[in-house]
Amino acid sequence: MARNKVEICGVDTSKLPVLKNAEMRELFVQLQQHNEKSAREKLINGNLRLVLSVIQRFNNRGEFVDDLFQVGCIGLMKAIDNFDLSQNVRFSTYAVPMIIGEIRRYLRDNNPIRVSRSLRDIAYKALQVRDSITNNKSREPTIYEIAEELNIPKEDIVFALDAIQDPVSLFEPIYHDGGDPIFVMDQISDDKEQDLTWIEEIAIREAMNKLNGREKMILSKRFFEGKTQMEVADEIGISQAQVSRLEKAAIHQMQKHVKV
Repeated sequence: MARNKVEICGVDTSKLPVLKNAEMRELFVQLQQHNEKSAREKLINGNLRLVLSVIQRFNNRGEFVDDLFQVGCIGLMKAIDNFDLSQNVRFSTYAVPMIIGEIRRYLRDNNPIRVSRSLRDIAYKALQVRDSITNNKSREPTIYEIAEELNIPKEDIVFALDAIQDPVSLFEPIYHDGGDPIFVMDQISDDKEQDLTWIEEIAIREAMNKLNGREKMILSKRFFEGKTQMEVADEIGISQAQVSRLEKAAIHQMQKHVKV
């Protein structure tokens, strides 16, 4: 069965070699102990498939694949030059984060919206702290934890992280169910509808008054404080399933009274 030929930067990806672990180790010994240039070349060529697998994660960025591949190769070469054989870690485990990091830096630095160096530095430090805490505690840290670690106001961190986000087109679809898609611009508020919004808020407040104390508290924590069902369950001492059931019942009850 013939393999499809796909060329990236003039490289026929169907003919890329694959190195076994024993071969990789031997080449790293040759490179690190004897500084053999040919060993480095073989390690690069033998791991280009790793770069290809990583750049697939960035296919929706609108960047040229050739550009991402070249940047990914820089990350691969840095990984090869800094890999420590004495550590009991697979090379791919070490290399993939470095390749991803190199591509992310390229995308951020080439963002069409220019962001100051100081903001980018804060954002990069915040991301590094986030990754470190996530690895150590096996959970995502809060903004407060990151701010405390960096000794930077949380508002500055939020602003910096927002600044390095990719811009979103107003015409980017956010939902599609087979009919007409809903675009980002459809979700932007219109000042002309403030009167209608005010009436809706009154109706919602009236409907909330029809609920009992527990139902009000659950909806308030879920939709006004932005907490998850699990967080609400922990706070009020019931199961997540009970929170879900009470939430649905409360919403159903409110729908009977909201008539705008």
